[in-house]
Amino acid sequence: MDQAASNLAQALERALADCKAGRLVEAERLSEQIVAANGDSYDAVSLLAVVQARLGKGESALATFDRAIALRPYLAVAHNNRGNALQRLDRDEEALASYDRAIELRPDFAMAYSDRGNSLRKLKRYEEAVASYDRALALRPDFPEAHSNRGNVLQALNRYEEAVASYDRAIALQPSYAVAYYNRGNGLQALKRYQDAVASYDRAIELRPGFAQAELNRSLSRLVIGDFERGWQGYEWRMDVVSPGNSKRSFARPQWSGREDLAGKTIYLHAEQGLGDTIQLCRFVPMVAARGARVILEVPAPLVELMASLAGVTQIVCNGDPMPDFDIQCPLLSLPLAFGIRLETIPSGTPYLRASAQGLAEWNARLAPKTRPRIGLAWSGELTHPNDRNRSIRLGALSSLLDVDAEFVSLQKDVRAEDAIVLQARGDLRHFGDTLRTFSDTAALVSQLDLVISIDTSVVHLAGALAKPVWVLVPFNPDWRWLLDRGDSPWYPTARLFRQDETRTWDSVIARVHAALRDFVQSR
Repeated sequence: MDQAASNLAQALERALADCKAGRLVEAERLSEQIVAANGDSYDAVSLLAVVQARLGKGESALATFDRAIALRPYLAVAHNNRGNALQRLDRDEEALASYDRAIELRPDFAMAYSDRGNSLRKLKRYEEAVASYDRALALRPDFPEAHSNRGNVLQALNRYEEAVASYDRAIALQPSYAVAYYNRGNGLQALKRYQDAVASYDRAIELRPGFAQAELNRSLSRLVIGDFERGWQGYEWRMDVVSPGNSKRSFARPQWSGREDLAGKTIYLHAEQGLGDTIQLCRFVPMVAARGARVILEVPAPLVELMASLAGVTQIVCNGDPMPDFDIQCPLLSLPLAFGIRLETIPSGTPYLRASAQGLAEWNARLAPKTRPRIGLAWSGELTHPNDRNRSIRLGALSSLLDVDAEFVSLQKDVRAEDAIVLQARGDLRHFGDTLRTFSDTAALVSQLDLVISIDTSVVHLAGALAKPVWVLVPFNPDWRWLLDRGDSPWYPTARLFRQDETRTWDSVIARVHAALRDFVQSR
């Protein structure tokens, strides 16, 4: 080896060591210097691209991977690396083309099949993803990441027992695989094996201290079984979980823990997560005010007008508007921890929200006199909700309810395309759509109803907060707030829960709702 080649090898070794040690800024600096002096070195260009990708410089990494491919167009790993760069940029269709090229160049490339499965999973092409993982594992049976990722796709297909088996195989191959224990916990949670899920999360956290998502999901398993003491404590980890639409906020003032004296102080209570969460947890605001605090409440724009009816609020701020001065702050979802709430101490008095007099008058005129029981329906939530596939229902599946002798009103603001076709074909379900501008409008409409029937969405919380009878269609694996194996809710005295059985289908739920609805209407 001549001196130039030796110097290049030593420089690459130093840059690679920095990369492996997590000294990415230094690794990038060294790699750039090496590439500047050795632009035709595939190893140098490829390493620079890897470092840029790890630094989150997606576009730069992609351009550098393209440069590496230009140097070695026949090298399968170069095309696979390019696919990974595209995947990080959420350009998964393009990533598939790179993975396919890598496989074309090297048909036994197990990693490319596995990475290809990851992009197919993101594209929700689940059956194809399973096939890609299966091919990776046929080529390399001892591939723990492929077993674990295959389990994630099986979960998306509601094949939970098989998913847990895939995680078990990954763990058998790599006992220190924290992510596999976390994924296994999710699978066990979906099977309602909550204690086993907690044990799996425990192991993930033991292997990776500070594993925020595992901490959070462990807390959800505890909350759903009624272990509020440990559940609320763990739920604080949600602040450290980065997800779409959720980022940790920083405040100049400390967070109220429940121990600090609030007398004479101004506290800033701020909403987070969904609209339903805000409606559910705003019940604690009067309790905060009772501690002698001046309460400023920040909520999303659709809730501003409605929250004017909430007792204990001094000032309402719309999310995104400038914050006024305050002494201390607290997220709404941290108030149960601050108050030490247990199942038996949930403040369940309703109504704690009310429709405005003007809204009631407008909707009373719009609906015209009532001649039959008036029933509100809501059947789908946000498409972006992580559990949408399990909680939302097609409108057509609820058609049998409409043969009951009642007046039916849609509480949906937005309607999906397939549901819009059903809605247009039926004249027995009144729909107001964009007329429901804010939750104040929805509250006024709900106040005109005798009953609300809804999936687990914000409409449920609104009806419960207004003390309206509300029937909730609950998935087999419920959200934590609906707890387990009960037909009522400690959060809402007027709620009745209709739960899926082990089939995880809505047919039996709708049949039970239909029978109950006939009795309800006859009693009226």
